[in-house]
Amino acid sequence: MIDTAAPPGLDDLDRRILDQLQQDCSLSNLELAARVHASPPTCLRRVRKLVQSGLILRQVALLDPARLGAALTVIIEVSLDAQAAEQLDAVEASLISEPAIQQCYRVSSGPDFVLVAQVADMSAYQDLALRRLTGDPRIRNVRSFFATDRSKFDTSIAVSG
Repeated sequence: MIDTAAPPGLDDLDRRILDQLQQDCSLSNLELAARVHASPPTCLRRVRKLVQSGLILRQVALLDPARLGAALTVIIEVSLDAQAAEQLDAVEASLISEPAIQQCYRVSSGPDFVLVAQVADMSAYQDLALRRLTGDPRIRNVRSFFATDRSKFDTSIAVSG
């Protein structure tokens, strides 16, 4: 069973702050304080503490890939010929240097990596595959899955107590 409890030291106010920031990190401190029912100085101090602790990694804007010409989502499984640490590290470095690859996971058992890529179309995917995947002699097998519909996309992590 996965432990979904918040890390020690997080109280209800911290969890409310994290929930709100995950929904909209562009909120001003005054807006955030009002939503979490805290004073602005308390809210600002808590957010700074959450950032300094590393719990908040960064604040970003989520963009619409289709409106930016990257409408095709591809989930890619990559298996290597050998799983030596140096080889895994080298292939991983090559994969994560590719801007179209948004997510890269080392996994077990099965393929060595699972990737999520966002590309314009099949032609752009073929270009990506030739540049980073099928042209690399360390890569033994590539399986790609093309998303036909996205039922859910959420970056939020449950922090309720």
